[in-house]
Amino acid sequence: MKGSTMRNFSLLALSALLCGHASADGQTARLPDFSGDAPLARTSTQQTAVFAGGCFWGVQAVFQHVKGVVSATSGYSGGTAATATYEAVSSGATGHAEAVKVVYDPARITYGQLLKIYFAVAHNPTELDRQGPDTGPQYRSGIFAVTAEQQRSAASYIGQLDAAHVYPRKIVTTVTALSAFYPAEDYHQNYAARHPYDPYIVINDRPKVERLKQQFPELYK
Repeated sequence: MKGSTMRNFSLLALSALLCGHASADGQTARLPDFSGDAPLARTSTQQTAVFAGGCFWGVQAVFQHVKGVVSATSGYSGGTAATATYEAVSSGATGHAEAVKVVYDPARITYGQLLKIYFAVAHNPTELDRQGPDTGPQYRSGIFAVTAEQQRSAASYIGQLDAAHVYPRKIVTTVTALSAFYPAEDYHQNYAARHPYDPYIVINDRPKVERLKQQFPELYK
């Protein structure tokens, strides 16, 4: 995804086609609110959520534009500390997924609202072990639950969306308990903000942020 091959203009047409396919299948759907969502908290105690949905550049960019999100950090989850490097994870054999740790204020945004954004605009939850032009288990759709309540909520919302037939295909997002999150290398952090004209960002990630703005204007910042 982020190697020199993806930056070759000769592949831009293919990338655009794949990205458009992902959008048509899973990123233009209007989703219902999570029926089991908790109300906003009365106090501003920061909480953490971890989401995987393809290249972490775009997922990070989406959540950085959400009101109530304090920070969004690109990294790796699902494997060990010894293999939590971009070079190792890119092999697809480490168990890691590219993931984003979202620190948020539950007095301003709920976990259910974060789930809705994740499924609606951050990625396509019906693609198995890939996202748009990126392929491999490191690009899988997955939620790493920080608490048992998050795990129950994520599984329940997936069931709600599947039952409503929001997508033309079944959701393949996995929900597992978070064992650890390892921040990615510095050059991956805030990549979309620092490189807004990178062809990969223009084709694959900028549209996600635009969809966030269009579908969630009250939560966009």
